[in-house]
Amino acid sequence: MKSVTGESFVLPCMVFVTSITLFFCFFLLATLSNVSPIFVPDSHIQYISKFCASLCYLNLKGCILVTDVCMANLICRCTKLQSLLVCHTSFGMNSILALCNASPSFSNSPSAQFGKRPLDSLASNLQLLHMGGCKCADEASLLELLSQTQMLKSLCLRDTNLVDSAVCSLSGSLLEVLDVSNTMISGAALHHVVCTNPGLKCLNARGCKNLFQPENTKKEAKISSSYSCEELFIELGKTCRLEEIALGWGLSYFSLQALKPAILTLRAMTVGLGGTLPEDSLRLLPTTCPLLELLVLYFQVISDCMIINILTSLRQLRTLALCYCLGDISISSFNLSMPNLRILKLERVTPWMTNNDLVLLTRNCANLVELSLLGSKLNSDAQCIISHGWPGLISLHLEDCGEVTENGVSSLFNCIAIENLLLRHNGSGIQRNFILEAASNMPMLRQVSLDVCDAKEGDFDLPDDADRYSLRSVKIARCKSTRCNVDSHFADTTRKPVHRETLVLVWNSTNVVRTVVKERL
Repeated sequence: MKSVTGESFVLPCMVFVTSITLFFCFFLLATLSNVSPIFVPDSHIQYISKFCASLCYLNLKGCILVTDVCMANLICRCTKLQSLLVCHTSFGMNSILALCNASPSFSNSPSAQFGKRPLDSLASNLQLLHMGGCKCADEASLLELLSQTQMLKSLCLRDTNLVDSAVCSLSGSLLEVLDVSNTMISGAALHHVVCTNPGLKCLNARGCKNLFQPENTKKEAKISSSYSCEELFIELGKTCRLEEIALGWGLSYFSLQALKPAILTLRAMTVGLGGTLPEDSLRLLPTTCPLLELLVLYFQVISDCMIINILTSLRQLRTLALCYCLGDISISSFNLSMPNLRILKLERVTPWMTNNDLVLLTRNCANLVELSLLGSKLNSDAQCIISHGWPGLISLHLEDCGEVTENGVSSLFNCIAIENLLLRHNGSGIQRNFILEAASNMPMLRQVSLDVCDAKEGDFDLPDDADRYSLRSVKIARCKSTRCNVDSHFADTTRKPVHRETLVLVWNSTNVVRTVVKERL
């Protein structure tokens, strides 16, 4: 058993298995299609490539140890490949060359190059391509790849080096799912894709800051410089019947009006940063999108009247997330029965919430399986309220929620179905052996996220492999106190915790992988 602060944070060599058989090779592939991330080295992928040449579906999502060259060799052997999922991997130019070349064998020789477009390339048969977060693919390689994917039905390019010319090189017209969130594409380029893919059902363009800046349009994109930002929504309204949409920058009352014909059958809607839907638009959502099952609002102006209208009218709503929204809402917004609601996220919108309010939530939202509360005035009795009110929770996130853990953690152990547990800045009373207790009392627990600020003894014990049960990952954040001047006229100052680093531990089949990142995970 080792403590957090007693160990040096060194990333050890990660080994998945020491030997592999042909039977286990096929089993591993099934695992790769369902679990992420997995620490699989190149050697095992090379072994798979020898015996699984008939693969049509390949999911390497989150396999951070697999190199681009290794993926390229595997792709070349899978000549029947139709679906490829490589999000957050080293997927880059070598793999793209393998997809774009007609030759069945991959070569690193100078003869393998972009610009030659064979009719029988592997890319031309792809129907699903998800490569979100793959920063190793540059603009030129993305353009070459997309120009050969005429059969694509589902495409994810989230957080990539995507530009207008690459988007407009898409040669197909069968797209049903498109995710270009957090990229630099313009609205004119997206308009071009919508025009050529009338069967689009799911669109995610959240976080695209240049979406409505036509000056970013490039000549090679072959789109008009006279483009108007409203044309995208008008075209979506005329040609598409959307089931899911996620937008931010540029979304407004007028654009929502133009979208009306396309969102009558909408089931999931996310409004992100940059979107400005006035209260009138949000109040009309139940009539505009009567079939909504998921509604996520970031940085929107909300009120009790609007929330009550949504909850009373959208009877099929299963997920509601209100995150960092402005306006005044009270517990009266949730003073009605919501038996269909399964997921509730209230982040920085209920600073007034007390234990009594939480009791009311358990009565009216009795069937929740996921709960996230960020910013409230709860105390340690809230643990008992949660465990009695929602014994079937599978995910619980509590952060900056008063003094929930000031006296340690005990009642929460009765939520035996929890798989994902996050407790941060809720009171510095969490016992040193909490992670071991949680793993032994919660048989389904897979992931735990804590903060050293909440440790009663300033540290947490980490379980050995034999004591971790089903636990797969632990994330422990560390903060540093910074002096914050509230007012220059006063001599007193307050200390504000600021994130410094996060220790991440992930167990594979043989050992534990430790690393420290500066991000707050």
